[in-house]
Amino acid sequence: MRKLTFAMNVTLDGYIAAPGDDLGWSGGDGPDSSPGDELFRWWSDRVAATTLALYGRKLWTAMSSHWPTADRQPGATPAVIEYARRWRDMPKVVFSSTTDAVDWNTRLVTGDAVTEITRLKAGDGGPMDIGGATLAGAAMRAGLIDEYVLVTAPVMVGGGTPFFTALDGWVNLTLMETRTFPGGVVLTRYETRR
Repeated sequence: MRKLTFAMNVTLDGYIAAPGDDLGWSGGDGPDSSPGDELFRWWSDRVAATTLALYGRKLWTAMSSHWPTADRQPGATPAVIEYARRWRDMPKVVFSSTTDAVDWNTRLVTGDAVTEITRLKAGDGGPMDIGGATLAGAAMRAGLIDEYVLVTAPVMVGGGTPFFTALDGWVNLTLMETRTFPGGVVLTRYETRR
């Protein structure tokens, strides 16, 4: 069975996007942005280790509007070039009923997300990451997420898109790792207790 991880940048008050889908608090897209190189490398290494990424429509739109050509932009650093290559090469599945086509080693699923994620988890293969609040929320409610990784920025935005969805019951977790990055960003990694 494959392991499914939900990993995202998050504000201290629990949001992955501020009102209006504003991500300005997260430090931007590249290693020259706050919180800096070390965290950007951590995310890049995570992409390299992920054998399948599951995206909701909004996160897919944000990622696919930037990373396919980020390595060809003026001033692209070696770290950005590497991340863009890794992102394009990583197998991806996009769950959307409104997206018409996908590219860059990606497959589109328009049917029931929970059914497909359950099927993917039951198969052989390495670790999978899931991203996007709506998609991850459905997987949380179905009990499909094995690990939660919160990369918490020292900022509160007061509202927006929450990292966690409303649940029908408790989910007990075990703390597996903590790590501090420059700029006061703290990574916490939790495993679901089954």
